[in-house]
Amino acid sequence: MAGLIEPRTLKGFRDYPPELMIPRERLMDKARVVFRSYGYVPIDTPALEYAEILLGKGGQETDKQLYRFQDHGGRDVALRFDLTVPFARFAAQHIGQLGTPFKRYHIGTVWRGENTQRGRYREFVQCDFDFIGTTANAADIEIALVIHDLLRSLGFERFRIHINNRKLLNGLLEESGLAGKTAELLIALDKLPKIGAEAVLAEMEAKAGVGREAGQRLLELTQTQGSNAEVLDQLEQRFGKNPTAADGLQRLRELLDVAVRAGVPEAMLQVDVSIARGLDYYTGTVYETFLTDLPGIGSVCSGGRYDNLASLYTKQVLPGVGASLGLDRLLAAMAELNLLPKESTAAPVLLVFFEPNRLAEYQRMARTLRAAGIGVDVYPEPKKIGTQLKYADHRGFRFALIAGPDEFAQDVWQIKDLRAGQSATVPSTEVVGYLLKALGETAAGC
Repeated sequence: MAGLIEPRTLKGFRDYPPELMIPRERLMDKARVVFRSYGYVPIDTPALEYAEILLGKGGQETDKQLYRFQDHGGRDVALRFDLTVPFARFAAQHIGQLGTPFKRYHIGTVWRGENTQRGRYREFVQCDFDFIGTTANAADIEIALVIHDLLRSLGFERFRIHINNRKLLNGLLEESGLAGKTAELLIALDKLPKIGAEAVLAEMEAKAGVGREAGQRLLELTQTQGSNAEVLDQLEQRFGKNPTAADGLQRLRELLDVAVRAGVPEAMLQVDVSIARGLDYYTGTVYETFLTDLPGIGSVCSGGRYDNLASLYTKQVLPGVGASLGLDRLLAAMAELNLLPKESTAAPVLLVFFEPNRLAEYQRMARTLRAAGIGVDVYPEPKKIGTQLKYADHRGFRFALIAGPDEFAQDVWQIKDLRAGQSATVPSTEVVGYLLKALGETAAGC
């Protein structure tokens, strides 16, 4: 047929079919449980902001990645590139009503017009959690605890939270005579895991005017090796007299001490002086989290302290710290590690529509099950049972619920376990209890 439009997606964007969207939503649900367990409350902000709200907050490279345009009213607007900058604007507007300290989480879509990478797209969902209104290191420590509990809740046992402090890095630059080039150097340093030492040295020279020898000394410092205590001791011996570096070191020591004593295995925490985070607004603790079995996919949960970001929008002092779970990157990692459940249906039970004149009874049973918390999909047409069971198998239903003339006459239902290939005949009054027990045992065995 002439005139058909070719169905296709833009480069860097993707569709999410049910087999990806269902686990995606479950990850969000689990994240919400963790956030709320720490007292974080949900907010939302518009996808579109005035361009001036976003420009200059993440650095020149981030500005280049903005999806920016004029709206129908001729206003200069842009799609948010993260959830932290809109939160700073939100806090500046509403903190009078909210009070401080204030803890929020926000699960939302962001957009960056950057080159696509493994597990990363130009449109993706972030799960942010932030603690604003205090400079206390206790807030920074709590963020590390949330990161740990979040990854564990999502089913990961093998991961490591890399931590550093921008104050430590700033102190190193001060002692190296490079304090005037902090932004350019830290942006270059942030790319070390992605582009390697040689490319970082070249960028330092090109964008910061730092000679190769000075750049190499800086890289050597940021790659200080040893246990967490050994790394901090080495840095303290060399830079402990610098007040900026000393403050960063003290905060890192306390973070490690409290987190470990609170129950986080020390093996899951690593002081990494090369972690800088490329966004301009970070001022203190920074975090990046890597999966032990898939480090090449990059950090799946990152963030840090930003004490001055909200001051761009208000005279009130609103220091903050937070992190963001890269949901879609984590989903891509789970697919590579074969951790995604093999299912493409939101309901565990398919109710087979067999008798055309019994639709009311079928729907009544479906509503009874839903009231008990069991998801049910009623097949829409009275087709052959074989056809409906084939559909159920293809879609990944766990159970099929069947009743024909004989079952209705005896007031019973057949419950077919589609994975085990076994069936049971159950009285109508016992269907709910039978399925609740079966589904509970299934969940326990996962």
